[in-house]
Amino acid sequence: MATLPNPSDLQPLLDALAFTPENVPLRRHVAALLRQAGRLSESEDHYRTGLRQAPNDPELQLGLAETYAALQKTSAALVVLEELLRAQPDHGRAHLLHARLLAGAGGPPDEARAAYRQALQLDSSLRDAALDEQLGLRPAAQPAGGGAPAEHSASVSDQGLDERALFAGLEKPKITFQDVGGMEAVKEEIRLKIIHPLQFPDLYKAYGKAAGGGLLLYGPPGCGKTHLARATAGEVKASFIHVGISDILDMWMGQSEKKLHDLFELARMQAPCVLFFDEVDALAANRHDLRQSAGRTLINQFLEELDGARHSNDGVLILAATNAPWHLDPAFRRPGRFDRIVLVTPPDEPARVAILEVMLRGKPVADNLNLPQLATQTAGLSGADLQAVVDTAVESCLRESMKTGKALPVQQSNLAAAAKQVRPSTKEWFATAKNYALYSNEGGNYDDILIYLGIKK
Repeated sequence: MATLPNPSDLQPLLDALAFTPENVPLRRHVAALLRQAGRLSESEDHYRTGLRQAPNDPELQLGLAETYAALQKTSAALVVLEELLRAQPDHGRAHLLHARLLAGAGGPPDEARAAYRQALQLDSSLRDAALDEQLGLRPAAQPAGGGAPAEHSASVSDQGLDERALFAGLEKPKITFQDVGGMEAVKEEIRLKIIHPLQFPDLYKAYGKAAGGGLLLYGPPGCGKTHLARATAGEVKASFIHVGISDILDMWMGQSEKKLHDLFELARMQAPCVLFFDEVDALAANRHDLRQSAGRTLINQFLEELDGARHSNDGVLILAATNAPWHLDPAFRRPGRFDRIVLVTPPDEPARVAILEVMLRGKPVADNLNLPQLATQTAGLSGADLQAVVDTAVESCLRESMKTGKALPVQQSNLAAAAKQVRPSTKEWFATAKNYALYSNEGGNYDDILIYLGIKK
């Protein structure tokens, strides 16, 4: 019988969450670990709190459904799953859980089989031998003489699984800065710090500058920090590794540090490589706020990897994004680490025009669209807000197209009506950021916020 995790193993993460209760990725991770530890009521509370903060987060919805299933609350789990699948019809793991619940509830077997087949169609690795047997299904036979490679067999070692998990996060982005609307000042900063050292190595060596280094992007959510990081890798045809909190944090002592080291090693092997840390404040919180030594040890490991103390980071381009830079440990901003922080603001009017052009690319649109006029109506909207405007306008056209039986182009009126429905999602962030910029701005780190708000010139 598997040993349940010791409650003390989770305590450092719970302490970190107590200091940053608005940190949705950390709450999602803690809720999942609590569920794995059998602390289902606590897990349910964290999932429900997370969904109040991020109502449309698919991983929170799936986690809550899994917790309800474990608590034998089948009806509640099915309600959450149905809502999730309406918004995310291609979510394979949600279809798999749906199939398990339908099969366990004794409902029509055809419905359970349909949900299971949908899950396998989306992700063949979700096959479940027990569910196959329960539903009277059998996996397809392997080709004669073929067989799965040894590394894909059920007897593969845990180490091999870890390696494949690492490589699963590795990609070669095809998008470039041309696919990122606006943000010219931020792009120029990235070129100077990240791209040009790779393109002109001899010139940078002449000044004693190595190819590599770190850059911290901060600002309100939905303004394109992750998209920009992926485009940076595409701009120099580099590999790209997206690192989230769940890729690092582990309840077992020493495993988080090992995962972090392995990711840096993978980036070094794949150089040139952009190593992007999303929601980095969850991994690099101020050590003064951490009561347990586990969080401090992870931060020390992170700093050591950034410094390249034991292994060179030449060719490893390190980007990080955060909505709360004031929660980062000051040590991360020393030279050679994230020594340059760049504010990513909601797009200005010319940038909104460029973003709308990118978002409408490939869609049927009217010839007389006036995007500059629409840009004047969308002041303060983030990139995610503009996507909501386009999505709402497209849905309106789809409804009309269904009536006529042909694809109608998106009209100016559709976009203008959609723009009136979407409110800026960045106001709350700037209200918080303004206080930090005014009263906790040692060294002028947040002067860009005051300049953007017109408080300082």
